[in-house]
Amino acid sequence: MTMADWQTLSDRINHVAPSATLAVDSKAKAMKAAGIDVIGFGAGEPNFPTPAPIVAGAGARRRGGKNYRYTPTAGLPELRQAIADKTLRDSGYEVDPSQVIVTNGGKQAVYESFQILLNEGDEVIIPTPYWTSYPEAVKLAGGVPVTVFAGADRNFEPSIEDIEAARTEHTKAIIVNTPNNPTGAVWKPETVKAIAQWAIEHHVWVISDEIYEHLNYDGAKTTYIGAAVPEVRSQLLVLNGVAKTYAMPGWRVGWMIAPVDVAKAASKLQGHMTSNVNNISQRAAIEAVSGSLDAVYEMRAAFDKRRQTIVAALNDIEGVNCPTPTGAFYAFADVTALLNKPIGTNKTTFANTSELAAALLDEGHVAAVPGEAFGAPGYLRFSYALADDDLVEGMRRMKRWVED
Repeated sequence: MTMADWQTLSDRINHVAPSATLAVDSKAKAMKAAGIDVIGFGAGEPNFPTPAPIVAGAGARRRGGKNYRYTPTAGLPELRQAIADKTLRDSGYEVDPSQVIVTNGGKQAVYESFQILLNEGDEVIIPTPYWTSYPEAVKLAGGVPVTVFAGADRNFEPSIEDIEAARTEHTKAIIVNTPNNPTGAVWKPETVKAIAQWAIEHHVWVISDEIYEHLNYDGAKTTYIGAAVPEVRSQLLVLNGVAKTYAMPGWRVGWMIAPVDVAKAASKLQGHMTSNVNNISQRAAIEAVSGSLDAVYEMRAAFDKRRQTIVAALNDIEGVNCPTPTGAFYAFADVTALLNKPIGTNKTTFANTSELAAALLDEGHVAAVPGEAFGAPGYLRFSYALADDDLVEGMRRMKRWVED
């Protein structure tokens, strides 16, 4: 059955690609449900349970009629204050709770940012490799994604010269994401400061996605752009959430910190979209951002061990080259040497990493996300936020699939 002309979907949705990371994760889970033993390196989802004090605190707070009713669209006042306090503690500068908007996960904060800032044809500079949803969220707002690529030879960090070369009279915003998804790179302070100063000079909004802020290794540290260059705060949107840091992806709590006028606009938009975030989840988030980071550091230590294991294992596979990431929980491996040569169970030749990843899943039962999803053909992204034994077994399967 085909759709009649009047039934066709909007150009807006037809021009947007589905989330590649969720697609890989969904297929892996479907295969598991069918009885196939799949090792999933696809989704960036910590395998740890949410720390017990957060769950206990949310349970204690869930009682009472006020949690059964609508609450302020912008978030519970107690949570907005807690996020402001957390920003001072972690980022090193003050924000007012009126600047904080609580969202349904960090992804909603990304979506709302572009809906608020962009007019039709406005351009957003996106350092590449990028998180797969950035360009799609830009397009949904009528904007134009402009990619600026930097490879492993430059630690996946954009140069200010390349950023300036991409700027036009239509440039409205630039994205900063450090620690980075998908590469795991932590950008140098000089890079972050240069972007801030460039943005100030050229009147460009800065959208800083800081959701991996506490996941750093080998002495690397997150440079908070709002602290590094205070003058940029009047044109800065900071996006964050509890999913990665506190192992709370299913609780769906994120936030935006922005100038007051922008925050008011976000609240107005959210009032027509979702209203308030689930109240119990907000109560859990209060416990998370207000509490000790001890559990976070324990999880980071486990991620660090897995990071070292997966990088060594990937580099032990013939034709794979994986730089050592210093942030987040992703390994971004260069697999160009595996293309256009017979490999795999059926000794097939693959022209690109999308084909390679599909065969690795179908034949090797290992799920990874192809670099095309991140604007970086020739790479595969592996999330090492999974159990140690699964990680080792997944790498063993991949090595056997490639080399046998």
